Amino acid sequence: MAVCSRLIRVGCLRRGCRRLSLFSSSSPSSWTKVVSDAEKIVGYPTSFMSLRCLLSDELSNVAMHVRKLVGTKHPLLQTARGFVYDSKHNLQMRGLVVLLLSKAAGQSNTASDALLPDMISGIYPSQRSLAEITELIHTAFLVHRGIVNLKEWTFSDGPLKDMQFGNKMAILSGDFLLANACTGLAQLNNTKVVELISSAIGDLVQGVYYENSDSEEEGNLSVAAWEDQAFLSHGALLAKSCQAAMELARHNKEAQTLAYEYGKHLALAHKLNSDLQPFIKSSSDPVLFSLDSAPAVFHRLVVGPERWNQQLQQVQNRSNQINYSKLRSVIKSDDGMKQALDLCTHHGDRALQAIRHLPPSEARSALENIAGAVTKF
Repeated sequence: MAVCSRLIRVGCLRRGCRRLSLFSSSSPSSWTKVVSDAEKIVGYPTSFMSLRCLLSDELSNVAMHVRKLVGTKHPLLQTARGFVYDSKHNLQMRGLVVLLLSKAAGQSNTASDALLPDMISGIYPSQRSLAEITELIHTAFLVHRGIVNLKEWTFSDGPLKDMQFGNKMAILSGDFLLANACTGLAQLNNTKVVELISSAIGDLVQGVYYENSDSEEEGNLSVAAWEDQAFLSHGALLAKSCQAAMELARHNKEAQTLAYEYGKHLALAHKLNSDLQPFIKSSSDPVLFSLDSAPAVFHRLVVGPERWNQQLQQVQNRSNQINYSKLRSVIKSDDGMKQALDLCTHHGDRALQAIRHLPPSEARSALENIAGAVTKF
């Protein structure tokens, strides 16, 4: 765990990693209804599943120190606000999906089911623990990604000592959450589940390095390669948590594979949905997006690295700052945008195909609604 934690932090520092993203959707009103209906099915708001850990004595002490960052632009403060006050409906959805899938799959048909504890609202206690563990790992990952690259620090970010202090708090609180997740994972007493979730943490680490590598071949990145990288950093945790939920209920390999496929394609559809948001908003809205987002990457594939570099130069001012409104117009004028939209729909459809192998139920309908919501714009 300590090694993975250090690797995540080192990877994040390569470019500052200020791209923090909770599991959210494009239409707050409709998305909130989908989430609210789904949470009623599993019994309680899963966006607060890790609240017990967040309110522990150890993190309460950390929170007292984090208050010193008020007035600065350190990303840890923004992340902390997201956990306490969610003004943009940025709900963490991974735990909810794990619980819904657990309930939709129900009991397996093996004779050894008698050895499992009783279900509560159609979900085994171990599956609820897994959902909480998944949220803790994701939260730890978000906190670690909020570490500021001090080499990129400017006076507008706030005093340097505050940035340094914020980094220390991000490391401490992220490590604490990850340690609690690993402890809970061991308490599940299932070696295959431990292996699955541990490999997901490793995938997250590898995904961070891919995202922040300065590869000379970046301009030749294929769509398939982009999907592979996006899966590591955005899809592996959900996919493997869904599979692990089936393992805890002793479902067969076929059910585990379908659960994995649902989680994988749902996560990729959501990633594409998030990347597309700055490009589908009205032009009057403030524009800011990552150059590693899907529309930008796919546009670079269409025009080629040489033309892409020329376009970047054309939208930069004398201080080499990018005019994102102009760059957005350039990207929207080519086929990269359409490729991203089509790919989002493709993964949403694949998620729906996987979940429809389960028997009809309220939980399955909720999972279908979630998959449908991440493909709507």
